[in-house]
Amino acid sequence: MNDLEGLAPEQIDRISKARERVIDSIGKNMDLYGVTLSIGHLYGYMYFKQGPVTLDELSQSMGMSKTSMSTGVRTLLDLKMIDKVWGKGTRKDLFEASSDWYQNFSDYFSIKWRKAVESNMNALTKSLNEIRSIKEEYSEDEALAALLSKDEDKIEDAIKYYRWLLKLIVALETGKIFELIPKEE
Repeated sequence: MNDLEGLAPEQIDRISKARERVIDSIGKNMDLYGVTLSIGHLYGYMYFKQGPVTLDELSQSMGMSKTSMSTGVRTLLDLKMIDKVWGKGTRKDLFEASSDWYQNFSDYFSIKWRKAVESNMNALTKSLNEIRSIKEEYSEDEALAALLSKDEDKIEDAIKYYRWLLKLIVALETGKIFELIPKEE
């Protein structure tokens, strides 16, 4: 059932325009964080939808292929911005947007930052070990040792930053961030 059903055409038009403005804003905002505009629009549409929807309903209402919808839904599921829900009497998968923007923010950045931290920490650790190996191999070369020590210090500083970032990620994941910066009531 359409949540605007039974309203006057002028009311439907005004409400739809207001919603579309928000949906477009959500899409543009998510685009800034590496999520495509269309997936941002998909979340925005689901955010305003009253109740869960199927891929077929999403595809039809947004005018996108079922394949595109499936990809978008999978991305939003991975980002924990939507949930797969159970629906009595239906065999099709149903999806519903999470309306907790604080949790969406926490999940999104935790997931993205954790991947980046793991990748960067692996590269830093590997490089640090290589620099230490070179330093040990050529220990008699003072100029090389001095150069390598500077590189070692820079890499160690970067590792400290990523350890700090991991603490921020944990604060987001556990909700402790909201003790420092409370949610608006």
